[in-house]
Amino acid sequence: MDPVIIVGAGPVGLTLALALARQDVPSVVLDEGPGKDEPRPARTVVLREDTAALMERLTGVPLSEAGCHWAGWRSLRRKQVMREVTFDDVEPAPLHIAQHELTGALRAACAEERLVKVSVDSRLDTVEQEPSGVTAHTRGPKGTWWRGSHLVGCDGPRSTVRKLLDIRFPGRTAVERHAVAALRTELPWEDEALLHRMPPWRTSGPSAGEVTGRPLPDGVWRLDWLLPPGKELVTPELLVARIRETLAGWTSGPTPPYELLDTGVHTVHHRLARRWRVGRVFLAGDAAHLLGALGTQGLDEGLRDADNLAWKLALAWHHGPHEALLDSYQTERRAVVAARLRAADQALPLVRGGGGLRAVVPGSARGHDALLTDGHLGRGTLGAPGAYATSPLAPRHLEAEVPVNTEPGAPVSDVRVTAEDGSFVGLRDRLGRGALLVVLIAPGTGVWERRHWVGAGLMPRLAAAVTALPHPAELLVAESYPGAAAHTVLLVRPDGHLVTALNGVRPADLYAAAEATLGGPAKTEAEAGAGAR
Repeated sequence: MDPVIIVGAGPVGLTLALALARQDVPSVVLDEGPGKDEPRPARTVVLREDTAALMERLTGVPLSEAGCHWAGWRSLRRKQVMREVTFDDVEPAPLHIAQHELTGALRAACAEERLVKVSVDSRLDTVEQEPSGVTAHTRGPKGTWWRGSHLVGCDGPRSTVRKLLDIRFPGRTAVERHAVAALRTELPWEDEALLHRMPPWRTSGPSAGEVTGRPLPDGVWRLDWLLPPGKELVTPELLVARIRETLAGWTSGPTPPYELLDTGVHTVHHRLARRWRVGRVFLAGDAAHLLGALGTQGLDEGLRDADNLAWKLALAWHHGPHEALLDSYQTERRAVVAARLRAADQALPLVRGGGGLRAVVPGSARGHDALLTDGHLGRGTLGAPGAYATSPLAPRHLEAEVPVNTEPGAPVSDVRVTAEDGSFVGLRDRLGRGALLVVLIAPGTGVWERRHWVGAGLMPRLAAAVTALPHPAELLVAESYPGAAAHTVLLVRPDGHLVTALNGVRPADLYAAAEATLGGPAKTEAEAGAGAR
């Protein structure tokens, strides 16, 4: 069968290629560039704990060594500390990493993967599709025709794929602008990120605004200054002045020594493609959505796109058309991104508006700082990963369903489980292999070898139920799970979202939930062709 064609060799496209390869699906990545990325210390990304874990699983590289897990976070307003967060096991720190470091790790992993072919200097100019596949043409030194089973446009904000499909991309342009600098220096907050609103050294004018400082390894910091509305030109002189006054203000003295490594201007846009699927062609990442105000990180959402789409494409590639399953990619992911965009658009007038009644309402400043903190740290409506509670893949009317601390459709917690080979691993380590996960909560099993309890109690009946499921599934056992009673059975999707929690071994409910997760029974080729049109 033909490989999946991926247009774009950024982090989202490379992640999708590796995720497909992990599920034995070949892909061709069309890279319009030379196959290497220019180091840009001022261009960084912030990844939540689960997306950082996804990157480490796919690359095999401990990215925390190339990036920085913050020790804490603090929010200041003028001279007052408004909020402090210390990261620990309960609230893990996000990972802050230069984008070229992340892309480099993904490229290196693709180079070692036999199922991934990266074609450099290949710029897409034509896409044609029919019920049986997709044909793409690239121009350039290696211009040629490519044949694929599906095509995914991961080619950024100016997506050629999106334009060829004539998909509208409405939204707001230049929602915010930030002047950015990466520099090496010493600050009073070692490995702590901070947001400083209305710093006392800038007491008036439209540029009083705010500055964000986020640490990287080796004493490097990324600083972002919110620019006033308009098209203020960020000159080198203006940026150096901002750097010097900010460093002096934070250290309460003369400007400390610093080494300027990189600069730039980061412009935030809010846009959402009308459609994310047309037949056998899909959009992902910045080709499908742009967001980033209030600290939210668009790349984090793009990586979730790839994780969501990979297992669905892999299932269709191996087992035939599953139109409802492929349709669910747009339904699930577009709804989550749209909700985050709405939340940001509603919050922006509150936290950016100055004066008026809001300036004298008690507690309003703290409320604004809480909103900003949620955005920067990936929590709340502005930053938390979305749940697929209303997904068309969600099972209905399960009599044995019971609540746990994870809502159906939300990402599961990374508890320790016993795998089928008897090894102890994290639950997330078993994700992304294309199989469903069935987890039995069985207190006490962690102190015994698997061979002593695998044939006892509920296990034989549950093992038989798992074997009978309509899709391959792996049976795991955990001593505990947040909010789950003993003998609770969890069904987890290949991308780590909870399908359901059942009260004990209920083969009929487990089968119904698994079938719903797959979008129902597979369609015939004729039915699939009609659905794609």
